[in-house]
Amino acid sequence: MLFLRDLKIAVRSLWSVRSLWFTVAITLALGIGANAAIFSVVRAVLLRPLANRDEDHLLYIRQSAPGLGIQNAAFSIPEIDDLGKNLKTITELGTFSTLDFTIIGLGTPREIPAGVVDGHYFEVMGLRPVLGRLLTTSDDGPNAAGAIVLTYRFWKESLHGDPSVIGKAVHLESFGGPRNATIVGVLEPSVPYPVATEIIANVVTSPHHLSATMVTGREHRMTEVFARLAPNATLDAARSELRTRYAAMLSQHTDIYRPDNHYQIEVKRMHEQINSRANTVLWVLFAAAGLLFVIACSNVANLVLARTVRRESELAVRSALGASTASLRRSLLAESLVLCGSGVLAALLVAWPMVAVLGHYAARFSVRAEGLTLDFNLVWFGIALALAAAVFLAYIPRLPSASAQLGTSLASSGSRSSTGSSNRRLRIFAVMQIAASFLLLTGAAVLMRTLYTLENTRPPFDTSHVLAVNLPVLTYGRTPQQVQDFYHDVQRRVGALPGVAHVSTGFSVPWRDDQGLDISFAFAIPGAARKNGLDDWRAKFRSVSPGYFDTLGVPLREGRDFRDTDKAGTERVVIVSESLAKTLFPNGSALNRELHWSDGVMKFIGISYEPRRIVGVVPDIDDENLIPAPAMTIYQPTDQEGWQGRLFVRSKTEDPYALAPAITRTIHEISAEQPVEKTSTLDDIRAEVMTPDKLNAVVFGGFAAVALLISVVGVAGVLAFSVSGRTREFGIRMALGAQRGNILKDVLLQGLTIAGIGVGVGIVCGVIFSNGIARYIVEVRQPGLLSFFLSSFIILAAAVIASVVPASRAARVNPVEALRAE
Repeated sequence: MLFLRDLKIAVRSLWSVRSLWFTVAITLALGIGANAAIFSVVRAVLLRPLANRDEDHLLYIRQSAPGLGIQNAAFSIPEIDDLGKNLKTITELGTFSTLDFTIIGLGTPREIPAGVVDGHYFEVMGLRPVLGRLLTTSDDGPNAAGAIVLTYRFWKESLHGDPSVIGKAVHLESFGGPRNATIVGVLEPSVPYPVATEIIANVVTSPHHLSATMVTGREHRMTEVFARLAPNATLDAARSELRTRYAAMLSQHTDIYRPDNHYQIEVKRMHEQINSRANTVLWVLFAAAGLLFVIACSNVANLVLARTVRRESELAVRSALGASTASLRRSLLAESLVLCGSGVLAALLVAWPMVAVLGHYAARFSVRAEGLTLDFNLVWFGIALALAAAVFLAYIPRLPSASAQLGTSLASSGSRSSTGSSNRRLRIFAVMQIAASFLLLTGAAVLMRTLYTLENTRPPFDTSHVLAVNLPVLTYGRTPQQVQDFYHDVQRRVGALPGVAHVSTGFSVPWRDDQGLDISFAFAIPGAARKNGLDDWRAKFRSVSPGYFDTLGVPLREGRDFRDTDKAGTERVVIVSESLAKTLFPNGSALNRELHWSDGVMKFIGISYEPRRIVGVVPDIDDENLIPAPAMTIYQPTDQEGWQGRLFVRSKTEDPYALAPAITRTIHEISAEQPVEKTSTLDDIRAEVMTPDKLNAVVFGGFAAVALLISVVGVAGVLAFSVSGRTREFGIRMALGAQRGNILKDVLLQGLTIAGIGVGVGIVCGVIFSNGIARYIVEVRQPGLLSFFLSSFIILAAAVIASVVPASRAARVNPVEALRAE
C-alpha cells in the first residue's frame, strides 16, 4: 500500500515537470522500440532456423572464374557428373535450374518464375509437402510424365489454397518449347532459394534440359547445385574433397578451363548462403540501432541525474524532517518506474509499426523478411531492461544522511561542489551522444550522397517515354516462322496505334531481366589480339529487332541500323558499342570489319561461329548498372540468330501508360492466350531498382535524425543545468560590469565545446570503424571528407541551436536576484 501511494505521488510530481516526463518516455521509446524492431528482423532473417530438415547438413556449391570477371557461376551437367560420383563426405547432390514458364490452365495465361529440378532435389533440401507429394527420382528421365509442385505462397495467394488443384493438368511454355504437366503437390512454407519461384517442375517439362546442349555442353552452365553432408562428415572435409575433385576436372579439360581464368569452387552452408545479401545490411542497421540506444540511455541518464541534483535540497529537507533512507529510495524508485514504464509502453507503440516498415525494407535483401511481426521475447526483455534501469536510477544517486544537519546539507558550497561534479558527468554523457550521433549522420551522409549520384546520373537513352512489356514466346502449335510472324505482326499493329512513335522487340529489359542482362560471350576479331596474347574478348550479347535504337532514342555513331532484310539465310551482321569499336580499332573505323563468336557455349545454344560484319556503331548502353559504365556490347538482329520476348514502345505523348490498354487489346486480338505483363516505363523500372538505395538512405537518415534530435535535447539539458548552477556566478560577473553579450557568448561557447569534443571523438571512431569494417566487408561504402564535413557542420549547428535558450536565460539573469538566491 505504501508503494502504491508512492506511485501516485510520483505521478503527481512528474506531472508538474511534464516536459521531462514526456522527453524521457519518448527517448526510451525510440531507443528500446527501434532495437526491438531491428532485433525482431535480425532474429527472423539471420538467426531463425530454416524449415529444411537438418539444415546444418545442407550445403550450397558454387564456382567462379575471376580471370573472366565471373564471381558467381552455375554448373553444367557434365561438371556436376564429374563432381558427384562416389563422394564420401556427401550423400547426394540436388540440382536446380532457374527458368521462366508461361503457364496455361490456371486462370489467365501468364509468365511465372519457376525452377526445374532433378529427383534428388527435395530429398537433399530436406523439404516436405503440405498437400500431395514432391518430386522423386521416379520423375526423372525423358520418358517420365511432366510433373510440377506448387510453392506454398503461390498456392495460397494465387489459387486461394484450393486443394482440388492436385491432379490438375496444365500447359507449360519455355524457350525450349511446350510441354504438358500435372500438379502433384504443394511444398511446405520454406525459403525459395536461389530465386523466388511459384512452381517447381521436373526436368522433362523443359525440352532444353533434355537436349544434347544441356546434357553434353560442359560450358553450358545454368544449374545450381545443393548437397547434403554425410552423417559424420564436416564442412571442411567436404570442401577438401570437392576441391580435389574439381582440380582433377580442371586438369582434364585445360582447353576449357584455362589457367589464366582461375576457376575456383566454393562450398557454404545453406543458411550462410541465404543470408549473404542481408548480413551486411542488417548488422549495420543493428549497429545503428545500438548507437541510437546508447544515445537514448545517456540522454535519459542526463535528464534524471539533472532532476536528482536539483532535488537535493528537497531530499535534505525530507531527511531532516524524519524521512528514512528507505522511504526516500522508495519514492525515487516509484518515479523511476513511472518514467521507465511509460517509456516501455511507448516503445511498444513505436516498435509495432516499425517492424512492418523494416520488414518491408529487409525483404529487398532476403525473402525471409516477408510477413514479419514483433518478437515478443524482445518485449519481455524491454520490460526487464526498464525495471533494471528504474532500480539503477533510484539507487545510484547519493542521499543525504538522516543525521546530517539541515544547514550543512543546504550550504551553498556543497551545492556548488555537487553541481560541478554532476555537470562533469552530464558533459561526458553529452559528448557520448554527440559522438554516436556523428557516426549515424556520417553513415546517412554516405548513403544520401550515393542516392544523389544515382538520381542525377541519367542513362544515355530515353527512359520516360519508353514502355517495356513482357511478351513471352508461345510456341504451342506454332512453327518457328509463325513465332517470328507473330512478333512482326505485333510490331506492325502496335506501331500503327495513335500516339506510338516507335516499336521494337528484344530479349531483355534494361535493369529488370537479370538473366538476360547477364549474358556475355567470348568473341574474336582477326588482327585484334589481346595484350596477353589471347585472341578472344568478351562482350555482352543482346538480341534486338530493327528500330530498337530509334525506340530508345539512341543515335548511331556510324553505319546503319538493322533492316527487315537482315534475316536468316542472309549475310550475318552485328552492331557494336562505341567502347568495343574504340578498344579494338583505336586507329580506324570498325565498320565492315568482321568478328566471330569463339565461346564454347555457342554450339549448344544454336548460334553459329560464322563471321559477322559490323554494320553500325552505337553509344555505350549500360543496361545493367544504374550508374552507366563503358560497356562492350554486340547486338544481333532477332530475325537472324537470337531470342525475343520483350516489346518496347516509344510514346509521342507525355503519358506512355495511356497506351497500355490499347497495346494489350491489340496483342490479344492477334493471340487471345498471349500473356502481356509488367507494362512499365524504363523510368519506373529504374526507380524500382533504386528502391533499396532509397530505403537505405531513408532508414539510416531517420535513425540519424532521431539521434540528432535526442542529442540536441541532451546538450540543451546540460547547458540548462549548467546555467542553473552558475546563476550566482553570472550575477557577480554582471554586477562587476560584464555585458550580457559576454554571458551569452560564454554559454554558446560551452555548447560548441561539448559538440566539438563529441565530433572529434566521432571522427576518430568513424575512421577506426570504417577501416576495420572494410577489411571484412568490401560492400560497405567508405565515408569521404565531404561526409565528415557535412556531419560536423550539422552537429555544430544543432549545438548552437540547442544552446540558444539556455544562453538567453543566462544573459537575462538579474544580478540582485542572483545574489539574493544564494
